[in-house]
Amino acid sequence: MSQTPKIKVVDSIMGSGKTSAAINLMNQDTEHNYIFITPYLSEVERIKKSCSDRRFFEPKIKSVNGELHGKFDSLHDLLKWNKNIASTHALFRRSNEETRELIHAGNYVLILDEVMDVVEQFEMKKSDMKMLFEYGLLSIEDNYIVWNDDNPQAKEYDGVFNDLKQMALNKNLIFYRDTILIWTFPVDIFKSFKEVYILTYLFDAQIQRYYYDLNGIQFEKYIAANESDSYIFKKNVDHSDRLLKAELKNKIKIYDGNLNDIGAIDYSLSKSWYRKRREALTKLKKNTENYFKHKTKTTSQQNMWTTYDDFFSKIKGNGYTKGYVVCNSRATNEHRSKTNLAYLVNRFVNPIIYGFFEEKGIRINQEMYAVSELLQWVWRSAIRDGEEVSLYLPSKRMRNLFIQWLEDEIK
Repeated sequence: MSQTPKIKVVDSIMGSGKTSAAINLMNQDTEHNYIFITPYLSEVERIKKSCSDRRFFEPKIKSVNGELHGKFDSLHDLLKWNKNIASTHALFRRSNEETRELIHAGNYVLILDEVMDVVEQFEMKKSDMKMLFEYGLLSIEDNYIVWNDDNPQAKEYDGVFNDLKQMALNKNLIFYRDTILIWTFPVDIFKSFKEVYILTYLFDAQIQRYYYDLNGIQFEKYIAANESDSYIFKKNVDHSDRLLKAELKNKIKIYDGNLNDIGAIDYSLSKSWYRKRREALTKLKKNTENYFKHKTKTTSQQNMWTTYDDFFSKIKGNGYTKGYVVCNSRATNEHRSKTNLAYLVNRFVNPIIYGFFEEKGIRINQEMYAVSELLQWVWRSAIRDGEEVSLYLPSKRMRNLFIQWLEDEIK
């Protein structure tokens, strides 16, 4: 494809007006069709209402000539009809070659609200994979898993491995270290747009940044700015968050007491720590109850907390269970009333993904990755409205990294 897209990364702090600037752009630019992709259905509704004159359509399950069409079929129908589209990360991640061709033909601009999960480990039993190779359904070409459609059995296959089949047909799966499957979003999808805007913060710490490096994708940095009472995208020239950080140091009260003792070791509260230190989870639960009941003395309506989803039932407790917000939450304003927070995790990049990039000569900054994930979560709370919040951050590593970021000592 000769067309070279211009990818614009709008790298501004959460709540700085990125979505408002995107809405203004979409309402004013009538020459292009737009696809707005966001993690949440509530944001899809926001775009449809805020851009009512442009008429944004959401892919829906529906019946066409007596045949049931799923959301992905609906997405393709809307692309064929050159409609403006608002949808979710989950649906967009299913994009394939047909999607790419329809986007390219439709003069589309993409606005991606927050980075997507573009590289992941695909979990599969070794015995199942071995069986598929032995029956000739799978093969390997240039480190990609290929579904052998020229094999009658493979072509007619319809069963429990249908998801794997579609990923292999889309060339989404990389065979890594002879046993592991790595799923990657098809990079040609990004290349098919006239322009791409990515609305995020600390993009250089995100996996999508490393994915672009891996695929030789160039991008420019922008910020969201308020000029003449209207939000716009503006080329980033020596943008600094020092003033913002100085203000935040006075508004985020980080707990400093003996409830932090549980997180004194560097790997404490990591996912592997949770798996290996089951006896410590009871202590962590008691600490969290103590923090909300005796340190902040707040009601459940004010409390917000997180852990790894697999361990939710072990950590939930009186006075805060209903305030659970997943630790990778982004791009939602639903929790902006929460003023007392407990971040009970210690974030690291999946070691398989880390090793995959490292073998390609790309080193992930684990420290800034951890900070960026923490910031995204904290900004779901009342801090996005400039209110003071309290934060229980028992991991010594996460606490030190956050303080270093506030002091402008790491970037």
